[in-house]
Amino acid sequence: MKDFSGKVAVITGAGSGFGREFARRGAALGMKLALADVQADALAETVAELQGQGAQVIGEVVDVSKAEDMERLAARTLEAFGGVHLVFNNAGVAVGGLAWESSVRDWEWVLGVNVWGVIHGVRVFTPIMLAQGGEGHIVNTASVAGLVNPQMMAVYNVSKHAVVSLSETLHHDLKLVGSAVGVSVLCPAFVPTGINASDRNRPADLANDAPPTASQAALKAQLDKAVTSGKITAPQVAEMTFDAIREDRFYVITHDKMMPSIELRLQDVVQRRNPTDPFSYKPDVAVGRKA
Repeated sequence: MKDFSGKVAVITGAGSGFGREFARRGAALGMKLALADVQADALAETVAELQGQGAQVIGEVVDVSKAEDMERLAARTLEAFGGVHLVFNNAGVAVGGLAWESSVRDWEWVLGVNVWGVIHGVRVFTPIMLAQGGEGHIVNTASVAGLVNPQMMAVYNVSKHAVVSLSETLHHDLKLVGSAVGVSVLCPAFVPTGINASDRNRPADLANDAPPTASQAALKAQLDKAVTSGKITAPQVAEMTFDAIREDRFYVITHDKMMPSIELRLQDVVQRRNPTDPFSYKPDVAVGRKA
């Protein structure tokens, strides 16, 4: 997909971070935008900004974990613009801590947004794009945590590995039926996006009653530092992602310094050895560690 002008993009998590930057870049390319976020005020800011620049934009408050919300987003998009050509299944949240200390509500919240959100996006929008015929593209936001398994991030790692798996399978399935719809999976490391503050949008019924454990509090502090000090910016990631769409490139790995850790894990599998510390090659990218 190389020509974006006049095409329709659907973007979840559009109120901040990567989603907002995807929207800004899409608007600059002349796209029509259907933006979704669970945080109404942030979504309204993005919509107002881009409408002020002359873009055709609609906004819909959506909880991506809910099938009916995603179906409503699709219906609203078709009503407004008549089609869908580019879908960013981007909304995401994070928790951390030792694997056995994560609560049922932690798992339900993160898997609901990070995994079910992408599942619903694929389930709802892929048939629409297939029925249209012609080219299109689906971008699923995973993480480098979908390719390696950092310590104290079990819930997040599981969710992002699921996104990578779904995306790879979707790629194969679309090729199997001869579709011109492409797929990319976005796997960034630490980027200043606000995901470290995703608790702001956690539903009350999935909030924890107990205070954070020591490991959860430590990981949160480390993530705050790592995310806010990230050297690659969200606009840069958006540019990389649109480049991948133009090139029909599946893997969008934004941080080259993570490649040795990814290769290390793959070699663990090939050589059937016990898992290696994913940061042993690049300790400077480890959460909370010093180079």
